[in-house]
Amino acid sequence: MAIKQRSKSLKSRGDGLSDTFFQLQVLNGKQATDAQFPKFVDTIASNGYTDLKPVPLEIFQINIGKLCNQTCAHCHVDAGPDRKEENMDKATLERCLDIIASVPSIHTVDITGGAPEMNPHFRWFVAEVRKLGKKVIDRCNLTIVVANKKYHDLPDFLAQHQVQVVSSLPYFSKSRTDSQRGDGVFEASIQALKMLNAVGYGKEGTGLTLDLVYNPSGAFLPASQETLQAEFKRQLKRKYAIDFNSLYAITNLPISRFLDYLLQSGNYAEYMEKLVEAYNPATVDGLMCRNTISVSWDGYLYDCDFNQMLDLKVAAKGQHLNDFDIASLQNRPIVLNQHCYGCTAGAGSSCGGEIA
Repeated sequence: MAIKQRSKSLKSRGDGLSDTFFQLQVLNGKQATDAQFPKFVDTIASNGYTDLKPVPLEIFQINIGKLCNQTCAHCHVDAGPDRKEENMDKATLERCLDIIASVPSIHTVDITGGAPEMNPHFRWFVAEVRKLGKKVIDRCNLTIVVANKKYHDLPDFLAQHQVQVVSSLPYFSKSRTDSQRGDGVFEASIQALKMLNAVGYGKEGTGLTLDLVYNPSGAFLPASQETLQAEFKRQLKRKYAIDFNSLYAITNLPISRFLDYLLQSGNYAEYMEKLVEAYNPATVDGLMCRNTISVSWDGYLYDCDFNQMLDLKVAAKGQHLNDFDIASLQNRPIVLNQHCYGCTAGAGSSCGGEIA
């Protein structure tokens, strides 16, 4: 099924925002805008967090590559069909397996992208992780399932290995979904959801978990996750006979293509002000950066996927898989910057949805 892209990656456009240092300059009021906001490190320090420290490592998140069949307007990864070179090789994935096997506290391997399924080693890696007895999450954009015949059996493969599928669906209507992710995305997503349902995903008693992710299409915070989930379940069941387990409401962070959108639309200062004003100290203990390590396609380590996209590596002795040091990682201070307001606004935001 053909999808008409609404945008190109910042990198392919030669946009200044493709430079992570430039993005950080913007966030700190030194480029593109003179808007100034309280420093996030000062804000959490006022709540007693001089250094934000991790808890035992539980989730090993891998950004397996930036190659994607879509170029979504708000993508914080700046993924797209043109990002072919940034794909994790098998040797790096083998190193990941060694680490996953050696750290007993790791119980979940969270695979994201891009479209992670486009990595040529994706299926082999999933099978190997499952042999270790670890839970696997596949962050699937749905449309990849129907994009090409070679992916049509993905639902069967994922079901066979009992992979939890977490899929982005901006809304339960065609207009809002396609405006954010490209013409044809909604219809392809519905088709993919039906294929996942057909093999048992989202169905009671199968043990096959299908979760959806909602993030706003504009410069505003998401509504209540509980309210959104109830409405998504009602609408998708009524209109398309689709079932799913949970919905995660995620706040858009002001980085990469969403930062570009905020600047181009003149909404940057207003959006940042919303995030700052909505800061909720009750979210800090549950932040995903505390029990997660994020690994880039080339093997570098980050506190979270968002820090990865700003190239803010971990503040530990070993910053690469080849120098992985669990003791140093467990004692590191988590690297913070202005984008962190996004994860602590309102009910909070993480790869698993609301926090507080």
